[in-house]
Amino acid sequence: MFESGRSRIRTTLLELSRRQKRLIQVATDVILVWVALWLAFVVRLGLGEMDDPIKEHFWLFVCAPLVAIPLFIRFGMYRAVMRYFGNDALIAIIKAVSLSSLILTLVVFWYSNHANIVPRSIIFNYWWLSLIIIGGLRLAMRQYFLGDWFFAVRHVPFVRGDDGFPKVAIYGAGAAGNQLVAALRMGRVMRPVAFIDDDPSIADRVISGLQVFRADDIQKLIDMTGVQEILLALPSVSRARRREILGNLESFPLHVRSVPGFMDLASGRVKVDDIQEVDVADLLGRDAVPAQSDLLAHCITGKVVMVTGAGGSIGSELCRQILSLKPTTLLLFEHSEFNLYSILGELEQRVRREALPVRVLPFLGSVRSQKHLLDTMSMWKVETVYHAAAYKHVPMVEHNIAEGVLNNVIGTLYTAQAALQANVANFVLISTDKAVRPTNVMGSTKRLAEMVLQALSRELAPVLYSDSANVARVNKTRFTMVRFGNVLGSSGSVIPLFHKQIKEGGPVTVTHPKITRYFMTIPEAAQLVIQAGSMGQGGDVFVLDMGEPVKIAALAEKMIHLSGLSVRDESNPHGDIAVEFTGLRPGEKLYEELLIGDNVVSTQHPMIMSAHEDYLAWDVLKQRLSMLVASVDSDDFLSVRQLLRETVSGYTPDGEIVDWVYQQRRSEP
Repeated sequence: MFESGRSRIRTTLLELSRRQKRLIQVATDVILVWVALWLAFVVRLGLGEMDDPIKEHFWLFVCAPLVAIPLFIRFGMYRAVMRYFGNDALIAIIKAVSLSSLILTLVVFWYSNHANIVPRSIIFNYWWLSLIIIGGLRLAMRQYFLGDWFFAVRHVPFVRGDDGFPKVAIYGAGAAGNQLVAALRMGRVMRPVAFIDDDPSIADRVISGLQVFRADDIQKLIDMTGVQEILLALPSVSRARRREILGNLESFPLHVRSVPGFMDLASGRVKVDDIQEVDVADLLGRDAVPAQSDLLAHCITGKVVMVTGAGGSIGSELCRQILSLKPTTLLLFEHSEFNLYSILGELEQRVRREALPVRVLPFLGSVRSQKHLLDTMSMWKVETVYHAAAYKHVPMVEHNIAEGVLNNVIGTLYTAQAALQANVANFVLISTDKAVRPTNVMGSTKRLAEMVLQALSRELAPVLYSDSANVARVNKTRFTMVRFGNVLGSSGSVIPLFHKQIKEGGPVTVTHPKITRYFMTIPEAAQLVIQAGSMGQGGDVFVLDMGEPVKIAALAEKMIHLSGLSVRDESNPHGDIAVEFTGLRPGEKLYEELLIGDNVVSTQHPMIMSAHEDYLAWDVLKQRLSMLVASVDSDDFLSVRQLLRETVSGYTPDGEIVDWVYQQRRSEP
C-alpha cells in the first residue's frame, strides 16, 4: 500500500512540466538556504543562549537567498535531471554554494555594525551546512526517483534484503564495469552485488558500494552473495584472455554474459537489454590480426565495386567493410528481395549518418542470368567484383542437386564471363573449406567453381562457354579465390541453433561426437577476403588461417555451462540439458580441410596462404560443363555425380543420392 502510494507520488512529480519542476526546486532551495542559515546560528550560539536570529538578523535572511538563487541558476543546478544526477552536478553545487557563501561574507562585513554584529564563524557554518542540506537532498531525491527511496544502504552488499531481482556480479571493476553498475541500478531488472577483478591492488576493497572479489574467489562470491550471473565488462582485453576467463568460470553454475563495448556504455546507448550472451568468438580465443591498409584499399578505394549475394552473411559484411573503404559506387546484386531491401536500408542509413561519398545501388537479379550481369557491369563500369552468391547449406544442396549445380557452378561461370567481357579488373570468389576432397554436392560444386576461375585465368583470349559466335575475347580480369571454413553467426551455423535450443531447455543436438569444424568471425573473414583479393597474379587460391579446428560437442557443452546450466549425461543424470547425437547428415564430413595438397606458400599477410591446386584446361573444362548442364536438365543425377567425380579431385560422395526429384522418380512405378 505504502509502496504503491509512493510510486504514484513519484509518477506525478515526473509528469510535471519543466517550468513547474524548476519552480518547486527554487522554492525548496530558498527554504533550504534559510534552514542552513538558521542552523549556522544554532551551531555557533546554541539553542539555550540564542535570541531569535531571524528577528535579530532579518536583513541577513533576506540577502542569503537573493545571493544564492541567482548563482544556483547560473551554475545550472536547475538544469540537472534528478534521475541522472552525477559528479558534475555535485561539483556545480560545491562551486555555487562556495561562491554564494563568499559573497554573503562580503555582505556581512559591509552591513555589520558594532550593535548588530554577526559572528564570522556563522558564514563558515552556513557554507558546510548548505553543502550538506542542498547536495544531500538532491542525492536523496535521485535515489527516490530511481525507485530506491533514500536508502543508500540498499547498494551495500550483504545488508539489504532480497528484492527479487537476479543477482549479478560484474567482472571488471574499471570504467566499463562502473558504467554498467549505474545502468543496472537505473534499469532495475538486475541487482549488482559484487565486482570481480584480476587486479590484486583492489581486491577486497569496495567500489561503487560493491565489494571486489579476486578471480580465484568465485565460490566464495557465490556463497556470500548468492550471485546467479556474471556480466563481463572487459571491452579492452584480448580474446585469448577472455577465453581464459571463460574457462575459469565454466566450472561454476553461473550464467555468463557480456557487455558489447565501453564506447556504447559511455555514450549511453547500452541498456540492460543490450547485455548479450557470451560471444562464441571469445570461446575460440583468436585475436584478429590487424589489417594491412594498403591491401584493403587496393581494389576498392575510389573504384566501382559490385558484390553478388550482397544480402547474405558474408556478402552483407563485405558490403559494410567496403563502404568504409570509400568506393565511388557500390553495387548490391542479390536475388532475394527481402535481403536486398535489408542491406540497402542499413547501408543508406550509414551513408547519411557518416556523410560518406559513396553511391549505393541495389540490383535484383540472379547470377544465372549472364545478360543481366553483363549489362550491370558494363553500364556501371565495374572495376572489382566480389562473388559471394552461392548455396552453402550442405544437406539442403544434397536434396536439391540441380539448383546447387546451376547456382554454384553455372552462376559463378556466368558471373566470371560477364566480368571478363566487361573488362572488370579484379574478380574475387568466396569459396569454402568444403571444396577440399568433398563428400557432398555443395563442396564439389564450389571446387568446380574454383576450377572455372583457374582455367579462365590461364587463358589470354578464351572463347567463352556457350558463345555461338566462337569469338576469342581478350582477358583483362585477374581472378582470385579465397577459401575458408565456417563463419560464426552465418545462416545455417550451429551457434544460433545451440543458443535457441539452450533457451528452450534442450536438448542440444550435435550430429556426431567427433565432428570438428574451423570457425572464424564474419567481420574477420570479410576483412581477410578483401586483403587476399588484392594479392596474386590471377588464378590464385588463397587459404585463410582458421586456427585450430573446434570439436562441436565440446563447444555445445561450453555454451551450456556458460548459460549457468549443467550437462545431463551418464555421469550427471540430473543435469539441466542433454547433448544428443543425431548422426551425420547427407554429405556431411567429420572434419574439414583447407588444402588439397601440401603445395602452399606464405604471403605478405600472416593469416593468408597461397595454395597451388591442379586444374583443367579451359577447352576441356567447357566440355565437362556442357555435359554437366545437359545431365542437370534431364534430371540425370547419376550422371551428375559421375561427372563431378571425374572432374573434381578427391570428390567421394558418401551414401545414396538423396535429391528429392531423384527419390520421387525412383519411387514411381
